[in-house]
Amino acid sequence: MSPEPHDRGVVVTGAGRGIGAALARAFAAAGARVVVNDLDADAARAVAGECGATALPGDAASADGLADLVDRSRAALGEIDVWCANAGVAPVGGADAPAAAWASAWDVNVMAHVRAADLLLPRWLERGEGRFLATVSAAGLLTMLGSAPYAVSKHGALAFAEWLSATYRHRGVRVHALCPQGVRTDMLASTGPVGEALLAPTALDPEDVAEAALAGLREERFLILPHPEAAEYYRVRATEPDRWIAGMNRLQQELERSGAL
Repeated sequence: MSPEPHDRGVVVTGAGRGIGAALARAFAAAGARVVVNDLDADAARAVAGECGATALPGDAASADGLADLVDRSRAALGEIDVWCANAGVAPVGGADAPAAAWASAWDVNVMAHVRAADLLLPRWLERGEGRFLATVSAAGLLTMLGSAPYAVSKHGALAFAEWLSATYRHRGVRVHALCPQGVRTDMLASTGPVGEALLAPTALDPEDVAEAALAGLREERFLILPHPEAAEYYRVRATEPDRWIAGMNRLQQELERSGAL
C-alpha cells in the first residue's frame, strides 16, 4: 500500500481537538478523504468544516460504537484505507485509582484499538492492504509518573500495535505507533503539576506531531517519535533497566518534594 495519503480514505478518532484534529487537517491537506470522529459532536463538526472532511461523531471505544463508526465511514469514504486510533484518556492516580478509571483507560486506550482492528482486518486482508496508526504516546515506551492507568494502558496499546504489525505485515497491513512526549493539548493541561513539570518544557504543538506522523507513514516506520530523544530513553530502559528505574524513582522523589505529587 502506498504511504501517500492522497485520495485515501482516512478515519481519525478523537479528532475534535489536539493531536486528532491536527491529524485530520494534515491528512486533508495532503489530499485524503477524511472522517472526523469525536464524542463531542460540535467539535467534530467544527474540525470537519475547517478541512472539508466528514464529521461522524460517536463512541470510538465500545464494540457497538465502533461497528457503527466503521459502517458509516465506509459509506462516506467508499473504503477505509487508514485508521488513526487516536482517541485516548489519561486518568491520574496509582494502584489506588478508582476501578472505573482503570476500566476506562483499558477500554479507550487498548480495547478500542483491538475492536477496530477486528472490524478492519477482514477487508484489509482480502484487499491485501490497510494502514493502522495508533497514537500510543511515549508513556507506552517509557512510563508516566502520576498515572498508572495511563502508563499501563499505553504499554498495552504499543504491545498490540507491535503484535498487529508482526502478524500481518507480510499480508499488506502496515502499522505505526505514534509516541510523542508532551504535546500542547487539553490532555496535557489536565495532568496538572505533574504534566507541567515532566512534559511542558519540551512540549510540541499538535501540528508538529501530525507532521511527524505523516513523515513516519511515508518512511514506513513502525515507531514514530516526534521527540527524537525518546529513542535514547527507550534504549536505556531496554538495556539498563535498573539504571532506568533508579532514574525515574529519583524523578518521583523530586516531584514529591516539589508538591507536584
